[in-house]
Amino acid sequence: MLHNNALLTTKSPTYCTLNKINAVHVEDEIVASLELLKVLHKCQHKHGWTLLIAPDNVPNKSLLESNSVDASKLLVIRQKHIYDLEYVLKSAIINGNFAAVVLWTDIANVEGINKMELPVSDVAIHCFQRA
Repeated sequence: MLHNNALLTTKSPTYCTLNKINAVHVEDEIVASLELLKVLHKCQHKHGWTLLIAPDNVPNKSLLESNSVDASKLLVIRQKHIYDLEYVLKSAIINGNFAAVVLWTDIANVEGINKMELPVSDVAIHCFQRA
């Protein structure tokens, strides 16, 4: 008879409250636009869309193109269309078509996002916060 003294863990590997959230601290709209362009430029090299949730402002198409950002890979959801942020984030992560999610402090903060049980993934989450 084989005996095994190893303890079985019931911890679910599907969800994690320690997903890496990148906090982006900005002082004003100009700095926010520049930081957003940096994030978008970095994320465009990944396969998938970049989801902008409740953005304070979105750079126009000519500004995006002049900074080599592909506007066709951006998806914007306005704050008035969001009823359950955790559901939106989980759906975006599970979907598999997103390389990054960018949020603004008007709708969420890093602490609030960390409390959500989001699926573990390689989707980059960036949260813009006022400095």
